[in-house]
Amino acid sequence: MRNGTITAFILLGLTDDPELQVLIFIFLFLTYMLSVTGNLTIITLTFVDPHLKTPMYLFLQNFSFLEISFTTACIPRYLYSIATGDRVITYKACVIQVFFTDLCGVSEFFLLAAMSYDRYVAICKPLRYVTIMSSSVCRSHIFCSWLAGLLVIISPLSLGLNLKFCDLNFIDHFLCDASPLLKISCSDTWLMEQTVFICAVLTLILTLMCVGLSYTYIIKTILGFPSVQQRKKAFSTCSSHMIVVSITYGTCMFIYMNPTAKKEVTINKVVSLLVSSISPTLNPFIYTLRNKQVKKAFSDSIKRTVAFLKK
Repeated sequence: MRNGTITAFILLGLTDDPELQVLIFIFLFLTYMLSVTGNLTIITLTFVDPHLKTPMYLFLQNFSFLEISFTTACIPRYLYSIATGDRVITYKACVIQVFFTDLCGVSEFFLLAAMSYDRYVAICKPLRYVTIMSSSVCRSHIFCSWLAGLLVIISPLSLGLNLKFCDLNFIDHFLCDASPLLKISCSDTWLMEQTVFICAVLTLILTLMCVGLSYTYIIKTILGFPSVQQRKKAFSTCSSHMIVVSITYGTCMFIYMNPTAKKEVTINKVVSLLVSSISPTLNPFIYTLRNKQVKKAFSDSIKRTVAFLKK
């Protein structure tokens, strides 16, 4: 973003009501701590437990890292703003926040698509799973997810760096985001608006197609199993991922494709707040509470820690 006379922005946040701000602060602080703790627990377990060295948990490890990065790029700055009353964010800090939130957010969609392909191979081609989803292949998928996220945001970010901001510096949001920044720019924003929309739609369509095709074949294969027990076991291995996919895509589609959400800034801000706080908090619990291996690894880690402390 090229500066006119603006050297900093003022984030208006969600509300000016002091009582509501206290409640929001407590809520965000608790959800942020739960999110970081939960996702760090998953990352630690996948590193230390030998039973969690499979491709599925390598993907989950990186997904948890993305969640921590995304929520850290959004929430702490807003907590600081509420606690100190300082709503000013520098021009450079705003650019950095936009970059990291967009990179983590977009990369997450591609990683979810890669995870759905992993589940497809596990269910539909179990005998070839180890060969197809080798460690090198998994790392390649993870690297490509990050690279795809970076490539998607390069065009809108490059255009955004050329935006001019003249005398209006109030951002009607709790973080720096493309939409509120475009509203206060004194440049012609038509090209960037179209670029942002096209990049968002292409990301959604490409990743959703991959997820949809994977689960179409998965469901078709599972329904062909002769045993009810086999079908239940197969569905249980995919259920956590399906829930996370539903939450992630559902909230994103609400923001970008719901006409009401586009008009109502407050609704958009609230949904963005839920995406950056609730989703990263829920995901560790979804994966741990519905996954016997993770629960066992967590239990074993606690037992080892207690035994070590007793020595």
